[in-house]
Amino acid sequence: MPTVSRFYGIVIYFYWQEHAPPHFHAKYNGQEVSVGIESGKVVGVFPSRALTLVQAWRKLHVDELMANWENAENRRSLEPIKPLE
Repeated sequence: MPTVSRFYGIVIYFYWQEHAPPHFHAKYNGQEVSVGIESGKVVGVFPSRALTLVQAWRKLHVDELMANWENAENRRSLEPIKPLE
């Protein structure tokens, strides 16, 4: 589970060779969600404040997330993405 970013206790990561549609995973305080990179669709339960931060971060980094999705699909190294500040 390659981690690409961490901020405010939230960990953002990908799994290798995941299923479509393109998405990433976020973990916070023992809870986990998957988030559609382009759509922002969330699967799972997350605290609302943490989810707001994840969605704000996602919107800033769609292109980088898509590049990492392609890398993960092809088992290539993932690039770190700046945390939300």
